[in-house]
Amino acid sequence: MPIIRVAINVPVDTLFDYLAEDASPNDIGLRVSVPFGKKKMIGVIVAISASTSIDAEKLKTAYCIFRETKPLPASLLELFQFCSQYYHHPLGMVILNSLPAKMRHNKTIQIKKPASDQSFELTPIGKQIDVAVIPARNRVARRLLSAFLQTPLLTETQIKQISPRANQWLPQWIQQGWITVKPASAKTTATAVTSPPVLTTDQEAAVQAITSHLKKFNCWLLHGVTGSGKTEVYLRTIESVLKQGKQTLVLIPEISLTPQLETIFRSRFAATPMVSLHSGLNDTERLSGWLQAQSGVAKIILGTRLAVFTPLPNLGLIIVDEEQDSSFKQQDGLRYSARDMAIFRARQHSIAVILGSATPSLESYHNALSGRYHTLRLQSRAIRNAVLPQIHLIDTRTSKIQDGLTEPLIQAIHQCLIDKNQCLIFINRRGYAPVLLCKSCGWSAVCQRCSSRLVVHLRDKQLSCHHCGHQESFPRACPQCGNQDLAPFGQGTQRVEEALAASFPAARILRIDRDSTRRKYAWRDMLQAIHKQQVDILVGTQLLSKGHDFPNLSLVGILNADSSLYSTDFRASERLFAQLMQVAGRAGRAQIAGTVLIQTEFPSHPLYQALQHHDYDGLAHILLTERKTAEFPPYVFQALLRGEAHHLNQVLDFLNQARKLAKPPKTVELFDPVPAQMHRLKGLERAQLLIQSTSRKQLQDFLTKWWMQIQVLTNHKVRWMLDVDPLEF
Repeated sequence: MPIIRVAINVPVDTLFDYLAEDASPNDIGLRVSVPFGKKKMIGVIVAISASTSIDAEKLKTAYCIFRETKPLPASLLELFQFCSQYYHHPLGMVILNSLPAKMRHNKTIQIKKPASDQSFELTPIGKQIDVAVIPARNRVARRLLSAFLQTPLLTETQIKQISPRANQWLPQWIQQGWITVKPASAKTTATAVTSPPVLTTDQEAAVQAITSHLKKFNCWLLHGVTGSGKTEVYLRTIESVLKQGKQTLVLIPEISLTPQLETIFRSRFAATPMVSLHSGLNDTERLSGWLQAQSGVAKIILGTRLAVFTPLPNLGLIIVDEEQDSSFKQQDGLRYSARDMAIFRARQHSIAVILGSATPSLESYHNALSGRYHTLRLQSRAIRNAVLPQIHLIDTRTSKIQDGLTEPLIQAIHQCLIDKNQCLIFINRRGYAPVLLCKSCGWSAVCQRCSSRLVVHLRDKQLSCHHCGHQESFPRACPQCGNQDLAPFGQGTQRVEEALAASFPAARILRIDRDSTRRKYAWRDMLQAIHKQQVDILVGTQLLSKGHDFPNLSLVGILNADSSLYSTDFRASERLFAQLMQVAGRAGRAQIAGTVLIQTEFPSHPLYQALQHHDYDGLAHILLTERKTAEFPPYVFQALLRGEAHHLNQVLDFLNQARKLAKPPKTVELFDPVPAQMHRLKGLERAQLLIQSTSRKQLQDFLTKWWMQIQVLTNHKVRWMLDVDPLEF
């Protein structure tokens, strides 16, 4: 009887052998239901063997093999194997956690019949309809009409992706003459709704370089200033890939970028099947998109981090937009980098991978300087007469700050409103204020579960921890001295919004942060309001800092940027520059000139000087020189052994035991265990031990042996994990 080797979602790095009477080599990559202890668990068949080292009487029989879907391809299993070995994480957990939630249950997947080819087109009457005529309570109808106004021809599949309930409005709208049914043949003849713009010289050169080398592995670093048209380069390259009948995987760092990119892609490739994969989808929607990608039906797959593990039978191109973004690095469980996995996957398939950014990570920039990556430059803005914004520094040592705003910034906002343009006030801190302080004794509200302060949310009359989610009511008096004069200290988005409303009572102000975008389609509705110029002043966090194109935005004001200059994180300057460059790039992207005002105590700081001159290369060389002197990445390779438990001494004891087990070669350096920068998180005490080497291979060889040794330690009170290429300390 054949023996199947199964990967199961358990924290043990081994495959489990089972008997399976009906197993065949074609079943490798399929899900299987197996007994595991007293449980019935789901696994994935990784190999089939004729023999096993398990005693015959101990060998159990699999319950059933699920054959309703295609198996995971061998190339994807190879990617999982590499990921498991490089990040030292159990293979079963790597594979199972990459699957849609509905495939991790012991149930047969119900494959729905594919949607018909029927399409619906907006009529001339429908094009005159304003979304406002639909009551606000009918959110699905509003989203559907907005989609039609952006893309007048929609298929049934596209309509269902807007909402499973969206098609209930179609009969009524047909009767009202808003839309009309198009025959099946209309889909194949549908033309792009938007005509491609004329490429700049830099864009033309980039497209030509990439498309002439699509069928072999190349890593292209597309380094373009903000507004230089990187997205257009993506679109032209995808067009070439589609002509070859291939699929394209587009990775984006955050779910907030999905609506705008999806709209752009659908308008350009109206007749091309496309799916989005991100955490905002429910389990059914995610499974549907995953299956369309696996079957090869979906030709464009737009997704966040986890989408890098999607099975794609005809993969022809991978794009990683905003490649420098730390969101591509998973920070719990399997701590993988989706960008690095994308590069490995492109090498597997001998295809091109494009890393796009206005501010590349220093690791990617270093690889480009050393010749490992090919650099493509877009040095001017794509729209005719659009220029990079002028950046001015407001010295807060001489300009008084009132409610977070200086007088020059208030005057600039006033002039912007007179000119009927939009402005963005950026502060990367949500809530009303970061601290609740007692002026009498100096007490401040802290989270009991984390080593952080509670953030003031004044409207909800709540104190909230932005790390663990703990909430508590406002204290009536100081718990330490009884003083009732408790005051919020510092600024957050809510407080800035309140100050702007007081200064500009007639202005339409929209706050965009994680609190205001919690509702499923809130972010999409906000984007539509901005583009329809129903907003005068935007107040936002990093959700607004990248990827968005607001043609009427002429002014950007940046508050509280100096806080990152005090950080102990050696990547803080790189991240701050990237963030400020991105948010500054929202201004002046069309015909309107852009201005950026930054409030700072350090106007002569090299980072701000480089920002004023849009000189990424100058600052990058300074930072690389510092990194080389200090022996920091990209000149060394690092890993962290992290541990957490209810008591800090338990964690430090465990890390010291692990250190004693280590026998590193001379090229690998181990440091002493220390508490983490945030030593308490979600009720657990945390500490870490840093390992680094100038050789990636020797570091990996050491970690492989050491990881196996650590697993025999009997201290079960400590939860530990290895973090390879860490971004957070």
